[in-house]
Amino acid sequence: MPEGLCSLKRKVMTKKKAARNNANIPVISKETGSARVYSELRHNILNMSLPPSYPLDEVSLSHHFNLSRSPIREALVRLASEGLVLTLPNRSTIVAPLDFRSVPEYLDALDLLQRATHRSAAVCRSEEELKEIEESERSFRRAAQESDESGEWLAILEGNYNFHMAIARAGRNQYLAAFYKRVLEEGRRMLYFHNVFLSKSLGATADRLSRGHAEIVEAIRDRDADRAEQLACEHTSQLKGNFLEYLEQSVTSKVKIVMA
Repeated sequence: MPEGLCSLKRKVMTKKKAARNNANIPVISKETGSARVYSELRHNILNMSLPPSYPLDEVSLSHHFNLSRSPIREALVRLASEGLVLTLPNRSTIVAPLDFRSVPEYLDALDLLQRATHRSAAVCRSEEELKEIEESERSFRRAAQESDESGEWLAILEGNYNFHMAIARAGRNQYLAAFYKRVLEEGRRMLYFHNVFLSKSLGATADRLSRGHAEIVEAIRDRDADRAEQLACEHTSQLKGNFLEYLEQSVTSKVKIVMA
């Protein structure tokens, strides 16, 4: 055998042997650490354990998670892409503030995008996409029932997001879906306050929270575009009325405390 081929064969065999020797050595993925940090911080931001504008120091987080700063930084970048954290000009990072003065503008944008995506889904959805929408509605209903018992709202926020995004994907307009996704993500913490208000002030039940979704699914199943758009609009209008009532009660409570 020519020397060149022998040399190549020896190199290949050496690599195979090294691979066998390393096969049982566990590989610690940097992404695993980053994903764990992202998941925990995201959970705590969405359930308000980490309130708006709370500082997120990389060094402190590194000690807390027992990780280097690299996976911490990766997790913060991922959270920033979802609008949940904000990097300031001095390069420090905080939980993204909530500006309740922008709620009316937010709800207007949500209304327009929700009507467009849901109408489009009724026209364009496939049978497979309909099944995905139906399954996401069932998942939301289960989360709503569990929240009645536990008072934990994060699962219902995720269920609501997944339900509406399944509809947006079925609408088959990538631009509408992308804009709608951004609006939904930015509104998750606002919806936390909305759901807590419903629970405490209006006696919300799983049936109340799920009824609107079931009607939307029915309209999309029947390919009734006008009905789907109407229900999407009513869905947002109900949210707007409840949320503005929540804000009004919050302001009234603060005024009473100041005057006491």
